[in-house]
Amino acid sequence: MKKKILVNGTIITVNKNNEVILDGAVAFENGKITYVGPTPEDLSGYDEVLDQKGDYVLPGLINTHGHAGMSLLRGYADDTPLQQWLEDKMWPLEAQFTADHVKWGTHLSLIEMIRTGTTTFVDMYDQMDEVAKAVDASGMRARLCRGMIGLCSEEERQIKLQDATRFAKEWNNQANGRITTMMAPHAPYTCSPEFITQIIEKADELSVPLHIHMSETAFEVAQNEREYGLRPVAHLEKLGMFSRPTLLAHAVHLTDEEIDVLAKYQVKVSHNVISNLKLASGVAPVPKMLEKGVSVSLGTDSSASNNNLNLFEELKLAAILHKGVNNDPVAVPADTALRMATLNGADGVFQADTLGSIEVGKQADLIVLDSHQAHFHPAHEPVSHVVYAANGRDVKDTIVAGNFLMRNRELLTIDEEKAIFEANRLFQQLKR
Repeated sequence: MKKKILVNGTIITVNKNNEVILDGAVAFENGKITYVGPTPEDLSGYDEVLDQKGDYVLPGLINTHGHAGMSLLRGYADDTPLQQWLEDKMWPLEAQFTADHVKWGTHLSLIEMIRTGTTTFVDMYDQMDEVAKAVDASGMRARLCRGMIGLCSEEERQIKLQDATRFAKEWNNQANGRITTMMAPHAPYTCSPEFITQIIEKADELSVPLHIHMSETAFEVAQNEREYGLRPVAHLEKLGMFSRPTLLAHAVHLTDEEIDVLAKYQVKVSHNVISNLKLASGVAPVPKMLEKGVSVSLGTDSSASNNNLNLFEELKLAAILHKGVNNDPVAVPADTALRMATLNGADGVFQADTLGSIEVGKQADLIVLDSHQAHFHPAHEPVSHVVYAANGRDVKDTIVAGNFLMRNRELLTIDEEKAIFEANRLFQQLKR
């Protein structure tokens, strides 16, 4: 692979010192970062020199919870409580999904993520081979898992478990390492303790992490207490889930004691702030989790409940919502919010040693923001501008493993026109 270097950029490293390098450079070769620092005077050793002219260079954003295929249901059944939204609206349509629906729904989501600066994402859904193939072709990075809802016969549960196990085994570390996998019971209220235990055992056999929705609503927490005599955190702890690396989606309704348990086991949490607000599920106690050492990252959830995958919106809202809710202007500072979208995201996908910041030896997953716009000026506080002023549409370049997926806002790996056409065609086939 060619030796490339981005020069004369504003490099927002998100390293341990939150270093910002003005007139800086990032070089990469064979998919990895080889230099970070001031723009060198001698550039003769590089095959390609790309002048950023002051534009912001950041680590690619990491979306730690979503369902890419559900983009076909964007805008369908808005303004509805979660249980009604799921049981009466989402699940009946999703039951009609074929592999083609998931394929083109995923393509639609990949386009949106690439265009708005996400380079790595977590996906929990069905027909995951289609998702993996789409990720492979797109050049993106993903941690994928076949979600398993246990509200069915024992025979169906075992078929799901076999399919999830096969997928996790076959696709782990594929696409030159860009695709990794997990095992994923849908939620404590949709999976019996016996089924969750079986899934944990398979994750242990395969040495892969676990991903699950948990404590998204007060309703499901109360249901868990009625059915099992325990709140979800104690329930999953008892089942042994936290003995394996675990990523929780939502974690909205937590007590202080539950946060202590999550911190004890180093459980990761994906904060889905917009989805949780739109479905009126509540506001997760993020400042308390961060204070107690829980690694909290950002997720969009699906574009059926968000309704987009623009992680910059989650980034800004995560920074400002908790200030207002807690009457504390420093509850989630800008640099903390940016870390949630990058380095904490890398931690959430269990790859903090290779992703999430601009440092030598890490993967060259980078985005470039066009800072030659009024809302980036005066240019004295780049991190503040990224969190409070920028938007995903400011992204001009998206790079994964050293390869451009979008350059000067032109998509290079996905046919956007075809994906939009197919997504609309397939949605019209659904019986509503």
